[in-house]
Amino acid sequence: MARMLAFIVLLIPGLLAAGGIKLIRDTFFGKLIGPIPFLWLQMVIGILFLIIGLGFFAGFLLHRDRKNGKVQAKFAKKKES
Repeated sequence: MARMLAFIVLLIPGLLAAGGIKLIRDTFFGKLIGPIPFLWLQMVIGILFLIIGLGFFAGFLLHRDRKNGKVQAKFAKKKES
């Protein structure tokens, strides 16, 4: 059950990042999508979606690897003494 929940948690930002890539691609080809009035705004929204989706995915993986002790020393959390 925990693996299924983790899959769903990672699926949503993955779809967000894929949507961002699609918006960026459509902007390069000059195709305006739906209610977005300007191509530059479409590009900005696409970049934001991509950054948010990949950032969440990367943060999730870093958190999981830190918990399992599989990161390099420079990425490990420093313990306060």
